[in-house]
Amino acid sequence: MHKALIIVDVQNDFCEGGSLAVAGGHAVAESISALVGLDRAGGRYDYVVASKDWHIDPGGHFAAGGTNPDFESSWPVHCVAGTQGAAFSPKLQVALDEVFLKGHYSSGYSSFEGVAVSNEDKGLRDWLDERDVTAVDVVGIATDHCVRATALAAVEAGFSTAVLIAHCAGVAEESTVEAVKELTAAGVAVVN
Repeated sequence: MHKALIIVDVQNDFCEGGSLAVAGGHAVAESISALVGLDRAGGRYDYVVASKDWHIDPGGHFAAGGTNPDFESSWPVHCVAGTQGAAFSPKLQVALDEVFLKGHYSSGYSSFEGVAVSNEDKGLRDWLDERDVTAVDVVGIATDHCVRATALAAVEAGFSTAVLIAHCAGVAEESTVEAVKELTAAGVAVVN
C-alpha cells in the first residue's frame, strides 16, 4: 500500500503572466516545492506525479476566434502542446516519477484523462494501480476546475483522496467554496 502526490497543472499559462493566469499560481508552485522537494516530503510519498494540460485541438474548449470565452466551458487559448505556456512553472522544483499529458483533443479537466509521457498507452489510474498506490494527495491549479475534477476522479476510482488546500490556487472564491463542498460530499478529505 503506497501513497502518491498528484500535482495538477502547475504550468506557466495558469500562473501570473500566463494566458489564463490564476492569482497565486507561482506561490502554489513554491509551496508545493517546499512541501515535497526532492525527497518526497521526507518519505511521506512513495510516488510523485504531475499532470499538464497539453492541448493540440481541444475543440470548443478554446473560445472561437473573435469571440469572448465564457470562463465556464470555453477559455482563452492556453497550454498549447509544446509551447512555453504549457511548461511547468520554473518555481516548481520537484523530482517527478511521471508526467501525464491531458486534453490533447478535449477539455481534459481531470489528470486521470492524461497519458504518461513515457508510455502513451498508460493512464494515471493504471499507473498508480501497478504500483499498489491506495491513497493520493492532490495539489495544484485550479482548485475549482482541474484539481476538483482530479480529486473527484480519484475517489471514484477507489483511492483514499485528500486535497491539500493550502497548496492549491482557485480561479474565484465563490466557485472554490462550491468545489470544496462538492469534494467533501464526495468523500474527499480537504485539509491544509
